[in-house]
Amino acid sequence: MGGVGNDTASPNSFLSDKSAKVFVAGHRGLVGSAIVRKLQALGFTNLVLRTHAELDLTRQNDVDSFFDSEKPRFVILAAAKVGGIHANNTYPADFIAVNLQIQTNVIDSAYRHGVQKLLFLGSSCIYPKFAPQPIPEQALLTGPLEPTNEWYAVAKIAGIKMCQAYRIQYGWDAISGMPTNLYGPNDNFHPENSHVLPALMRRFHEAKVKSSKEVVVWGTGSPLREFLHVDDLADGVVFMMENYSGLEHVNVGSGKEVTIKELAELVKEVVGFEGDLVWDSSKPDGTPRKLMDSSKLLGLGWNPNISLKDGLVDTYNWYLEHVKQ
Repeated sequence: MGGVGNDTASPNSFLSDKSAKVFVAGHRGLVGSAIVRKLQALGFTNLVLRTHAELDLTRQNDVDSFFDSEKPRFVILAAAKVGGIHANNTYPADFIAVNLQIQTNVIDSAYRHGVQKLLFLGSSCIYPKFAPQPIPEQALLTGPLEPTNEWYAVAKIAGIKMCQAYRIQYGWDAISGMPTNLYGPNDNFHPENSHVLPALMRRFHEAKVKSSKEVVVWGTGSPLREFLHVDDLADGVVFMMENYSGLEHVNVGSGKEVTIKELAELVKEVVGFEGDLVWDSSKPDGTPRKLMDSSKLLGLGWNPNISLKDGLVDTYNWYLEHVKQ
């Protein structure tokens, strides 16, 4: 998938030794679990995984001891404290402190204990609120952030800069990837704290079960958004581990936009809700457009493979198995 091939792997490359120890931090989350699935499918046999109960990444001594005893060769840092607008506004101290602690502890310990390569994963919220569209990597730090999640964004920007600093000072192979809006298995379908796509899926499903006549959705449906299935991101992560060693962070997106209205209609179809879709245009729409410019990664030879429709079917099947009441 996506141009990850084994035939060209050099002796020190990521894909050349499937028995190398790979530490996936945050392996139970949406992103980490997809990366684990991908690595297992590729035949990696030595994944190092720790639950939060087994290893608290905010505790420097614990992280240092872990790296000292395990000595992983590769690290993929997908662990983070994440949440929606409400959580970001309510717990700003947690969002900046916990994420800074996790990143600083893992990146520094990985370097000091001889990790060959580290990939740090951020988020598209690192970019200025009024960044040009589509958003290129160069837009970083060119303007003020979106106030509702600036604590999280500042932490993620610090992670990018830390990887760059260790590369500049020590010549260490630390890279960063910035995914667009993600969805898929292990997403958060919480009624209040979920993002737009899982929230829509849950509401249509519950409306279908109750045989409701209509589902009301906020706004006009006109804003444009980009979505990437988390399995495509996992493919991009492997591609970057194998093919990218640069100073600049790299955007990872699908490059395809849909209006919220198109998204809602598609989710409605996938779920099989027969009622009406009603738009409450008295409610806010949010940013009119948010698209990442992923031409840098595409130019290296990577391509996403999962269409939005196929991805929604996959996600709804997972929801039916794991979430529905």
